[in-house]
Amino acid sequence: MQIQVAKRLQGTEEYYFSKKLREIDEMNQNGTRVINLGIGSPDLPPHPSVVAALHEQAALPNTHAYQGYKGIPALRKAMADWYQHYYQVTLNPDTEVLPLIGSKEGIMHICMTYLQAGDEALIPNPGYPTYRSAVNLSGATVVDYDLVEANGWLPDLDALAQKDLSRVKLMWVNYPHMPTGAKVNKAFAAKLIAFAKQHNILICHDNPYSFILNEQPESLLQFEGARDVVLELNSLSKSSNMAGWRVGMLVGKAEWIAEVLRFKSNMDSGMFQPLQMAAVKALQLGKDWYDGLNNIYRARREKVFQLLDLLQCIYDKNQVGMFVWAKIPDTYDNGYTLSDEVLHKARVFITPGGIFGSNGNGYIRVSLCQDEKVFQEAIDRIKTAIK
Repeated sequence: MQIQVAKRLQGTEEYYFSKKLREIDEMNQNGTRVINLGIGSPDLPPHPSVVAALHEQAALPNTHAYQGYKGIPALRKAMADWYQHYYQVTLNPDTEVLPLIGSKEGIMHICMTYLQAGDEALIPNPGYPTYRSAVNLSGATVVDYDLVEANGWLPDLDALAQKDLSRVKLMWVNYPHMPTGAKVNKAFAAKLIAFAKQHNILICHDNPYSFILNEQPESLLQFEGARDVVLELNSLSKSSNMAGWRVGMLVGKAEWIAEVLRFKSNMDSGMFQPLQMAAVKALQLGKDWYDGLNNIYRARREKVFQLLDLLQCIYDKNQVGMFVWAKIPDTYDNGYTLSDEVLHKARVFITPGGIFGSNGNGYIRVSLCQDEKVFQEAIDRIKTAIK
């Protein structure tokens, strides 16, 4: 018997990393130990107090039932307090904060809440591939907007304004930007907010990297007028080393939060209560936690710079976030070519920039989620294998 997949899936391919990890796994099973510098999955644990809170709460007899779809009040308040303390953004925890089972699900929730066939959504090129797949799955049409190095990896809003935007409902933005590590600035934020108001476009800001190697964490919501046009996703995956715990949040205007909740409540159930209480503890950590984390990433990044120098790549030392984005030498056709050569000759996997869009073809991305010793081993391998 053959059952055809729904049309919504026919244009959606398997995630690149899903396929590549299978190839790497096969190499490992055949005795070739691959050093994976591709995926941004934090290798460090959460703060011990966070793990202890999970244990303590899970040991209680009354914490294992179904939970409400909006999250417990303590978690919503902790998220609002976190935004106030670190971003200077005031949120009503009852109406303007929605805990999520990871912020990735929020991308789909937003698209399914607001998009349908006939609508369009602006997607960054290069950018996180999930924006594209979520828009496609919603039935709407993807409209790429270019990000290029010459413009600091910021969209050219004047050029965008010359296009027919009458069917565009959403614009996905992500700063600090993944994969390029670019940051937003006040002048651009003001221009983006004005652009959204002029064209009646909801700005969906994906903000999971603001604490990593960034001296001043920023939220788009801290800029004047943003509340009228911006929904923001955030996450504990990177900032608290809790990627597998799946704790994210959506913040913004109460009416938009309520509308997204209508979809979310029909798709999943509430988060495990002990996990929510552990997340509260993580959100209450002080600046010393983030400083300690960034000291580790800063030392790792120096090793990555050494690795990229070996490959004769060019990079901006001022980029922020959990990755280093680098331009490849002209001797390679594209990032895929360089990535495959390093994988098969040195047994080191580096992400080709092209998976993030055509504007990433001339680049590679290296994750900081490995120990310094692992980066040194990767450097030694490349020195030996790549001539």
